[in-house]
Amino acid sequence: MQRTRRNRYIGLAYVAPALVFVLAFTVYPLGRMIWMSLHSWSLITEPRFIGLDNYRQAFGDRQFWVSFLFTLKYTVLITPVLIVGGYLLALLTAPKSKTRALTRTIIFVPVVIGLGVSSLLWYWLFSTNFGVINRILLDLGVIDQPVLWLGVDADTSNFAISTSVVWKVIGFGMILFVGAIQAIPTEITEASLVDGAGYWQRIGRVVLPLTMRTVLLVTLVSVIGSLLAFDQFYIMTAGQPQNETATSVFFVYLNSFPYLKLGYGAALSLVLAVTILAFTIVQLVLTRRSES
Repeated sequence: MQRTRRNRYIGLAYVAPALVFVLAFTVYPLGRMIWMSLHSWSLITEPRFIGLDNYRQAFGDRQFWVSFLFTLKYTVLITPVLIVGGYLLALLTAPKSKTRALTRTIIFVPVVIGLGVSSLLWYWLFSTNFGVINRILLDLGVIDQPVLWLGVDADTSNFAISTSVVWKVIGFGMILFVGAIQAIPTEITEASLVDGAGYWQRIGRVVLPLTMRTVLLVTLVSVIGSLLAFDQFYIMTAGQPQNETATSVFFVYLNSFPYLKLGYGAALSLVLAVTILAFTIVQLVLTRRSES
């Protein structure tokens, strides 16, 4: 009995640091944010309890839903490119070859670059008067005059920013897909070769089904990252023109800090968090079904 109790205390001692970390940096901030969302609170006034008024305002705030729809549009645009592009790159780099390591390195290097740094780089590349992209297109005769890529038209800005993000993160999905493809037993692929299956038949009927769990994982990570997009839009367009390229997180930032409405910003954050949680649950259900 004493030995069992001693082992229990030892187990608690091992768990305690992680438990304290979770309580300090997850549970307490979440509880604090929920408390803030129930108050009218700015940085210059005392908080005043208003109940669910911030949530009522959020669901009736047209600009918030405009930013949310824009975020969904950005997510729908970029997610298939990341999944399909990453998978195709994985198929190209998975087979053994002399240039495999070099190719993977070149594709993966942008992943380790900070998102802020890459956004500044592409902001310069898409510059109207000094950008390399306009210069190349002009020299090739594709365009007659420089294109206003950023901050003038929402669709054009969305395309430009999506291009920068694809360059930045597509290597992450590629590496995960490569690992999943290489984990497939060679006996299975050899058996498909014996049965006379062609390359694309093997991909569609053997490789893809066996890597579907990884596909769903990368999809989940990509969608969550897209729904939480902030840095690239803040740096490259700052929400222009007229907040048409303001994402949901960017709108939360505007209300929380420049507009000094911390309570309302907390309520918006929770609405966004619940939306992401709902999507995550759906994705986990689909993952379990794919396994079964």
